[in-house]
Amino acid sequence: MKLPAHNRYAHSAIPSRPTYEWPGGKRLALLVVNNIEHFAYRAGMGSDSTGLNPVQNQRSYAWRDYGNRVGLWNLLDTLDELGIPSAHNINSAALEACPEIGPALRARGDEFIGHGRSNSERQDILWEEDERRLIVESRDILARHAGVPPRGWLGPYIAQSNVTLDLLRESGFAYVMDWPADDQPFWMATRAGPILSVPYSTEINDSPALIARQHSAREFADMIVDQFDELLRQSEKRPLVCSVVLHPFILGQPHRLKPFRQALRHIMAQQDQLWATRPGELAEYVAGLPRGIVPGSEV
Repeated sequence: MKLPAHNRYAHSAIPSRPTYEWPGGKRLALLVVNNIEHFAYRAGMGSDSTGLNPVQNQRSYAWRDYGNRVGLWNLLDTLDELGIPSAHNINSAALEACPEIGPALRARGDEFIGHGRSNSERQDILWEEDERRLIVESRDILARHAGVPPRGWLGPYIAQSNVTLDLLRESGFAYVMDWPADDQPFWMATRAGPILSVPYSTEINDSPALIARQHSAREFADMIVDQFDELLRQSEKRPLVCSVVLHPFILGQPHRLKPFRQALRHIMAQQDQLWATRPGELAEYVAGLPRGIVPGSEV
């Protein structure tokens, strides 16, 4: 039997790979990645406090808009308090609609990551030229607000077409986070050369955890701690990445901040064993490693 295949990377079991270290001799990298999104009013796609596929009305729109008006600032205050760097998957429409966001992220030195134009649309259903236009429009708006072009990409709804990787590489992107296949980065093949997959958790992610599976904030905080503790233990054998994924309209709600802050404090109490970084910095470090250390792109 021959199943359909992606032909982007070959199989690689984690125990069989070469060992390397992160900067400073660390073995565990911490990525705190936030999603900043903007939505159409009474149209398109978008989640809701009651589920992932709601009717698009004023309540679901306003709940999400809370993230850009209030929740984001709650999260940034929390990250500032604990001295944690962050990166942000940003809809380009959010930067245009909310003028305070870009300067605040630049002041922190945070990374802008391409996240499409709006989470009211998906890119995996578009024709190739339309998808290319979406990628380029998003890239150029982020570059204008950040001062530099984005190097990384996460598609709205973590969705890709058959040619997304090719279009991203051709548009100057160096890494993606749409392939949650590993706890280490790996190279993927495109028609324009290799692109790096950086770990991005769909498990330690507040949207599926709290909205789809209806976990509480304390349960999610426990998940963060358990994931971190286990990866720190495993990192004695090999370098790993612990990613924590947030959305301001979810984790930025005040009643969820206390357990989240406690989870981050637990992590940062062991910061001497961590490389707390951003995906772009991690991707740049990996790109500088000797060829063959990081698997992938052999197909």
